[in-house]
Amino acid sequence: MLTVTDVSLQFSTGTLYKHVDLKFTPGNCYGIIGANGAGKSTFLRILSGQIEPSTGSVTLGPDDRMSVLEQDHFKYDDCTVMDVVLRGNPRLYEIMQEKDALYAKPDFSDADGERAAELEGEFAEMDGWEAETQAAQLLSGLGVPVELHEAVMNTLTERQKVKVLLAKALFGSPSVILLDEPTNGLDLESVEWLEEFLIDCDATILVVSHDRHFLNAVCTHIVDIDYNQVKLYAGNYDFWYESSQLFQQLVRNQNKKKEEKIRELQEFIRRFSANKSKSKQATSRKKILDSITLEEMPASSRKYPYVGFSPEREAGKDILFVDGLTKTVDGVKVLDNVSFIVNKGDKIALVGDNEAGHTALMQILAGELEPDAGSFKWGVSTSQAFFPRDNSPFFEGFEGNLIEWMRQYSDDPAETYLRGFLGRMLFSGDEVFKPASVLSGGEKVRCMLSRMMMTHANVLVLDQPTNHLDLESIQALAGGLAAFPGNVIVASHDHQFLDEVANRIIEIPLSGGCLDRTGSYDEFIAWKKERGL
Repeated sequence: MLTVTDVSLQFSTGTLYKHVDLKFTPGNCYGIIGANGAGKSTFLRILSGQIEPSTGSVTLGPDDRMSVLEQDHFKYDDCTVMDVVLRGNPRLYEIMQEKDALYAKPDFSDADGERAAELEGEFAEMDGWEAETQAAQLLSGLGVPVELHEAVMNTLTERQKVKVLLAKALFGSPSVILLDEPTNGLDLESVEWLEEFLIDCDATILVVSHDRHFLNAVCTHIVDIDYNQVKLYAGNYDFWYESSQLFQQLVRNQNKKKEEKIRELQEFIRRFSANKSKSKQATSRKKILDSITLEEMPASSRKYPYVGFSPEREAGKDILFVDGLTKTVDGVKVLDNVSFIVNKGDKIALVGDNEAGHTALMQILAGELEPDAGSFKWGVSTSQAFFPRDNSPFFEGFEGNLIEWMRQYSDDPAETYLRGFLGRMLFSGDEVFKPASVLSGGEKVRCMLSRMMMTHANVLVLDQPTNHLDLESIQALAGGLAAFPGNVIVASHDHQFLDEVANRIIEIPLSGGCLDRTGSYDEFIAWKKERGL
């Protein structure tokens, strides 16, 4: 068990949170949510002891061991992959190192023999003989091939290092596991494996993630950081979100149809309680949800940007023809004879591990890159707006403020119009005079989306638009694209975002061609599994 007692954190600029009292219990997974800057990762660092709170304490059970997903991808560059994972259980790793040192001594004494016997006993009690097998299973489950298990870390790719550090955090049956954005850099199969692992795990798990599908799959509770407070709610992210929206609507309409809204909220709680999850925690979760009262429903101060795309004209029947596109990037053939036809109304998600191929395809379609072979043709009635994966060229070297940046792309140069547009994207007051060159990653994405909205195009091409966005902005973008009457081609790692937006899925393997299927992302996954693809 992990107990937080009267924890507050203050900086010179103000209070991040105050008087936090929480208990995190075994067998539950707690999703930590909050707007950008609310202090989610900071809260994890307080729990792990990396940051001292201004007041209060964090207490771990006397026999409990905490494990943390580390963020320094270069820390173990001189170690082997297997060695890094075994370090996840510090005491076991220490015993293994001491044993090896003893047995390597040329003058092995009787005292050394007695010490070795003690270590062997403790080693056996900690299931040490199975340690490397368990580490290998974790690595393989996360998609690290067996031939890399004895490789040196500095020979691995960035994504492979992330998987190794995640395996280290999960190794050795820790009592408490702290995970900050564990799905970043993971492929679909690895995320699914991680979901199943955490669902079956008896530890106390706390996770920060922007992946709504992941939070819904694994979380039994939500920890919401808002109003400088940290509050705990039963249920997964969707339950928290819908409850929050209903509660706020109830507050707004407390003098209008109040009783009707209360009945609606009660009915929602009843329906959700009856919706059993596939996890073994379903029964306990249902008991928790059955005990929820109206007074416990969450309220939120969060603001959602307005994302709405309105095409200037409707596209005709012909949208896009792609025939045999081939492209090599940095010596790797990322597109090999890719062909498909985009029909009117198609909202296509590009999925799979070939991110370089997705980017190359979109840059070719946007006219920014020439293919090595093949061709493509846009319908004469189409107009395109492109959201590039790397937006830095749009901001680097620009010396003006946000209003001046937006004016470059607007048909209406009036400051009042631009202020209104920026306001809908959550830039209010004096924020509109902020230099465009100093924006955060999420702020740049919101500006780029505004630029796209101003084009009034009837085809939207977006390469990883959910990167750097918080949950609220991702939801707003998903809603805007789902409601868009034109065509969409989008690449993203966000499972739920793709399920909400796409009605057709295309995967571009490095082996050539493409897998193309009409339907949702979940249906595409099921279709691949049925065929063993």
